[in-house]
Amino acid sequence: MLESLTPGQQVIKIVNEELINLMGGEASKVQFSSKPPTVIMMVGLQGAGKTTSSGKIGGYFKKQGKRPLLVACDVYRPAAKKQLKVVGSQLDIPVFSIDESNDAVDIAKKSIEHAQRNGNDLVIIDTAGRLHIDEELMGELVNIKESVNPSEILLTVDAMTGQDAVNVSESFNSQLDITGVVLTKLDGDTRGGAALSVKAVTGKPIKFAGQGEKLTDLDMFYPDRMASRILGMGDVLTLIDKAQQAFDEKQALDLEKKIREQTFTLDDYLTQMQQMKKMGSMQEILAMMPGVNHKALAGAEIDEKKMGHIEAIIQSMTLDERVKPNIINSSRKQRIANGSGTTVQEVNTLLKQFEQMQKLMKQFSNPKKLKGLTRGLGGFFR
Repeated sequence: MLESLTPGQQVIKIVNEELINLMGGEASKVQFSSKPPTVIMMVGLQGAGKTTSSGKIGGYFKKQGKRPLLVACDVYRPAAKKQLKVVGSQLDIPVFSIDESNDAVDIAKKSIEHAQRNGNDLVIIDTAGRLHIDEELMGELVNIKESVNPSEILLTVDAMTGQDAVNVSESFNSQLDITGVVLTKLDGDTRGGAALSVKAVTGKPIKFAGQGEKLTDLDMFYPDRMASRILGMGDVLTLIDKAQQAFDEKQALDLEKKIREQTFTLDDYLTQMQQMKKMGSMQEILAMMPGVNHKALAGAEIDEKKMGHIEAIIQSMTLDERVKPNIINSSRKQRIANGSGTTVQEVNTLLKQFEQMQKLMKQFSNPKKLKGLTRGLGGFFR
């Protein structure tokens, strides 16, 4: 027993460490081939989110400078090829498909040749799924594997399916020898259910976690961060990662200067809101914050439309009004409300919130007042 910890804290520490070990210990990266293209084969049951995850992974690596190619090898589901093409167009990633062919193995082979000709260094093959595991499905997947020799075979698993996720992982792994797992719909359940034991069952790591419907809602899977979320301690590191991706460093320095000099305007307020939106919904952000009651949050309705209303209100103002909101009189408020499709009451609420924010910033810009303010927070800041 460590003297600095209470028995309760010690138990949480032990559980946290065991959870991390159960889920793989540390983050596992995708293995890239020394000779391009690297081939990732996506497998899984129908409805687990395989096609969307293929696009998300392509977008993830495109940001890192890769040139991905998505391959439509699901020749059975009528909308599968079209869905992949829509995903590809949204991410500006090319999609290889042969509409007149029903031979998935042939399509996979030809996609590699296409990638080599066109300089694509990453090929992501979206294979067919079924509502259940059968010999025909597995036979086709084995044939594709043998024909393209993928660097990675990633199994897409729905985190909400509980024990079934473990059974599916076992079956796919025994027949295909998967290299990793993509866990989808993890935003629906912060605990992840029995799906989190797939590492222990298969011996293969969870490599990615899908945490939303947007095509950018995909992160590497970090066992330590997931353990923290399971124990209700938030996920501050992922929140920081999202913030670093969304916020421009130069704008952050400009903002700091404006706070110090008390020149923060409604235009700056609008810019900060737009950057916050890049990080995801408010519910996603709050779910990562330590100390937030996630059970209470689950029933809470956070109106994302109100952020859109605030944007519309500020964009309906003149440049002078954004810099000097004190000039906004009754007639200006009515004009702004009409221009933004909102009410005068909503305009008043925004102006009042902004005024309160300016007062708070005034305190932060004064070191003496800041010291008094932080002392009032129970010595949390030192």
